[in-house]
Amino acid sequence: MSSNRIAFIGLGHMGRPMALNLARAGHALAAFDVSPAAIEAARADGLLVAETLAAAVREAGVVITMLPAGAHVLSLWQEALPHLTPGTLLVDCSTIDIESAGRAHDLAAQAGFASLDAPVSGGTKGAEAGTLTFMAGGEAAAFERARPLLEIMGSRIVHCGGPGAGQAAKICNNMILGVSMIAVAEAFVLAERLGLSPQALFDVASTSSGQCWSLTSYCPVPGPVPASPANNDYKPGFATNLMLKDLRLAKAAADASGAQTPLGHHAEQLYAGFAEAGQGDVDFSGIIRHLRDGGA
Repeated sequence: MSSNRIAFIGLGHMGRPMALNLARAGHALAAFDVSPAAIEAARADGLLVAETLAAAVREAGVVITMLPAGAHVLSLWQEALPHLTPGTLLVDCSTIDIESAGRAHDLAAQAGFASLDAPVSGGTKGAEAGTLTFMAGGEAAAFERARPLLEIMGSRIVHCGGPGAGQAAKICNNMILGVSMIAVAEAFVLAERLGLSPQALFDVASTSSGQCWSLTSYCPVPGPVPASPANNDYKPGFATNLMLKDLRLAKAAADASGAQTPLGHHAEQLYAGFAEAGQGDVDFSGIIRHLRDGGA
């Protein structure tokens, strides 16, 4: 039988604060990462870091992964499976392509383990505050087992459907986000050219039909929303490279399914240009600077 111990694999900007919230809630937790810098930061924060992946997952009741891409998830799960205790639940919180998510579920099932794809929304601030949104895909029983842990790390937990449904929801949500941020940024650039102050546009649009999260919670110009990255020189937040990754996942999913997403595709091209201009580590709302400077 599985234990109450948690293994958390992937201690980057998102993973480390998520793991910390679990540890602070009183859970026995062993963490692991292949990056020496990530390990050093995790230890400085007081996390117990295992020397190897096998040591981290051995006797764990739940293994949570937060990794950059589908290839990393598949490779790590394959390496971890022989060391798992019967009954262990695998929960992947990475944002990856739907095909890889399905293959990860298949790997787990073939080895006799339950699994969940549970990507997140909310950025580093949400990870630190424990207010992430989790979009989960997998069997209902696996979701109910994971729910108490997800509720420690997040404030909204949604079971989106069967295996891969969490990744599908994440890709669709972030395509909306990428497109809407560009629309909001374009409106502010146009307002500047027309002599309209940013505050005036915000005061009108935030209470009118132009209202959206990109405007009211993450406004891309300094002033109207004090907590937005625009007031901190566009320090992420949610980096442009991550938005570009998600828009490319959306495009791949659209191509595979035959869906027409012209705005999503154009948003991907705009963010690619912004990243190629050396702005990949800038918050994605900084796209307004690219648009203001004539990026197309």
